[in-house]
Amino acid sequence: MGQSIAVMNTKGGVGKSTVVMALAETLSAYHGKNVLVIDSDSQTSMSSMLMHISSWEQMERQNRTLVDYMSTMVLGNGQASWKDFVASGVSDVDDARSVYLIPSHMELSLFEREVSAQQREAELRAVVRNLLDEAQRMFDVVLVDCPPGLSLLTECWLREVQFVIPPTKPDYLAVRGLAILKKFREQYAAQGFAEMLGVLINLKDGRIASEEDWHAKLMADPENKCFESHIPRRAYIQRAADFDMGKRTYIAKYPGDAGQSIRAMTKEVLTRLHERAMAMPVAPPRPAPVARNATATAQRMVPPAQQSRPVPVMAVAEQAMDPGVVPHLRVATPVRPVAAFSPAMSAVTAALESSARSEGPRLAVSDGKPAK
Repeated sequence: MGQSIAVMNTKGGVGKSTVVMALAETLSAYHGKNVLVIDSDSQTSMSSMLMHISSWEQMERQNRTLVDYMSTMVLGNGQASWKDFVASGVSDVDDARSVYLIPSHMELSLFEREVSAQQREAELRAVVRNLLDEAQRMFDVVLVDCPPGLSLLTECWLREVQFVIPPTKPDYLAVRGLAILKKFREQYAAQGFAEMLGVLINLKDGRIASEEDWHAKLMADPENKCFESHIPRRAYIQRAADFDMGKRTYIAKYPGDAGQSIRAMTKEVLTRLHERAMAMPVAPPRPAPVARNATATAQRMVPPAQQSRPVPVMAVAEQAMDPGVVPHLRVATPVRPVAAFSPAMSAVTAALESSARSEGPRLAVSDGKPAK
């Protein structure tokens, strides 16, 4: 069973989408994890970071975005499989071969307004819950890129995912945004809320003295559970957000001290997930929210066969640099040597493609270009 994480801060401009992208690609390239990224931001930054704009537009034309899925399930006839809305082979990092994406749509906010107008909030939360429950059976990690602010859909993610990581800049406004998120969690705790996995200090400029002060204050608050690693502000990390049609290696995309910080942060994430998994007792199934329209509730899928995962291409180099690599949270098959890697479709991709055959052709992204 995988884990789900929402990446969210009520303050914008703190680098949430870049953190999601870097975390997903590091989990794939260095740790061999199958990662599903859900772009739940109407700005669609995450979608354009992980796939070429023409591929994203093609999925829009095919009505295969998150908004299309949610609209069908919550406002429509409820007959859709989320697996048909997943793009495989995304990411411009040739080492990150196991990153998958449900892209967003700029009409997401319009969808949320319609959900409110029709008073279908319970149905929306039920659909979110079922999507996460099923996705966690197929993927090691599910990452949800949330927009700034507390929108209707964002609230559903925060109540249904297992963990939340709030990235924050070490400055006054970003820390205020973090405080609002904490206040929201405390005020409505009875409705359920994600566990704080840890605050990530991002975009830190070491030349600014006030940022050192804010960094120290954040680290001193035990409720923040701050990650020891912080990501410095670097121009090359900002450029990493531009999708590269030609593909590039992981190290070319995330070089220098910021790349080292990203890899260290990813190890911390895995360590904390592993600790929570070991400490967490097996809980009975949670009752589903009461839906006004039963057809709007997604059906629970039969757990698929145990997944085989692609080889962590960067694992050998990572172990050479640090023998204390965090073990996989769920090992389906022994890790093969890099030389034995086969570019055959992974079990996750096979499952997604199999589920879509009856629906006709779907988008297959292998090189950042839309399928012809």
